[in-house]
Order: sequence, then C-alpha cells, then structure tokens
Amino acid sequence: MNMDEKNLSFRMLILITNPKPAERAAEMFRIGAVPTHYRLMARGTASSEMMDILGLGSSDRVMLVSMMPTRFANAMLHKLKKELKLGAVNHGIAFCIPVSGANNLILRMLQQLDGEEPPERKDEPAMTEMEYAMIAVVVNQGFSDEVASVARAAGARGGTVLHGRRAGDEQAMNFWGLSVHDEKEVVLIVTDAASKRKIMQAIGEKCGMRSEAKGIVASLPVESVIGLGDDE
Repeated sequence: MNMDEKNLSFRMLILITNPKPAERAAEMFRIGAVPTHYRLMARGTASSEMMDILGLGSSDRVMLVSMMPTRFANAMLHKLKKELKLGAVNHGIAFCIPVSGANNLILRMLQQLDGEEPPERKDEPAMTEMEYAMIAVVVNQGFSDEVASVARAAGARGGTVLHGRRAGDEQAMNFWGLSVHDEKEVVLIVTDAASKRKIMQAIGEKCGMRSEAKGIVASLPVESVIGLGDDE
C-alpha cells in the first residue's frame, strides 16, 4: 500500500531508566515486534552524594528510543508502566513525542507494525494525555551539573545527561560565535508545560550562549508521560 493512501500517525517513544529495567524493556520491544530501537548510555543529574543519601544507588541510566504507530506506542507505555513499575521512586520515565515525518523504509516498517495487535488488551482504557514538554540543553562538557542545579531551582524535578561531540563547519561555527569545544553534554528535562518557560529562561540566563557553558536551549512537545508523578 502506498504511504499516501494511509495516514499513519506515529510517535517517538523514549524510555529512561536503570540498566536492568532497560534490558527488560528491550525484550518487550522484541516480543512486540518493534522494528528497531536505539540504546544510549546516560546518567541522572543527581550527585553521587545525594544518590547515596536517598539510597537510590547508581546514577547510571539507559535511554531507549523507538518509533511506533500511535496506538501501539500508547499501549506499550501502559505495558512498560506495569512491567517496570514506572512512577515508583527511581524506576524511570517513559513518554511519547509526536513525529511528523520519516523515510519510506521506516514508514513501511511502522505500517506493518500498525497492522499487528497492540501489546495490551484492546479493552485497555485510553491513557489520559497530559501537557508536558521535553527541554533539551546542549552545553560544553562539564556544565551539565550547573544546568541541572539551575533547572531544579526553577522547578524541574530532575534530568538525564547524554554525552556527545560537536559536528559542523569550523568556519561557520566561528562566524556565529559558537563554542569550538568538541565535547558536549546534552541535558534532557521532562516537565509540565506550565513550568517550561520559567525553566528555559533560568537556564538561558545562567548557562546560555553568553556564559562559559555556551548553552543552546530548545523544547519539544510531549504527549503522554508515565513516571513523572508526585511519587517519583
């Protein structure tokens, strides 16, 4: 079937949790015939001292990223919540981000998945969608803790740090006054939409392009969240 003949709604499902639950989630993806997913190593923003005080163990995190048809993603969120006990202290968070396009191969794979039964029962009640946002902050290496501290003071509950490298034309970077540091850190913060602006402004003022962190701050809409409750 031509992709133009079927309006396939799909979402990017992101799970951030500890290594062992991530292995269980990857197996759930395999059993559910999810075409592909990506695994990224990360860490929580809480200091090791604070983790010890709270009895939460290691701050090591794993981020699983996959794209699925919307109805399948919503069902998978419920299954992840049940199997991984998302919402309990230090058990992780899962959420969906709307996706507006992808290459034809991925779309064909997702279309095939959309024809399968969701991994939960059909009579599973629909999940109430909540208004959340994911704030992404790219800073020079060594400044993620400062970003986390500023964000927490502005109302964020926590975040996840990924490590990466700058890629781009050196001359263009210099023209725009961007940092020439190759090593970067990406801080991801999921928060309610009402708090998004305050958190982004605080990060921009303290860790923005005019600071040593040379931070770039952006946000993405998040439709469905599991694991960001008051008991987290």
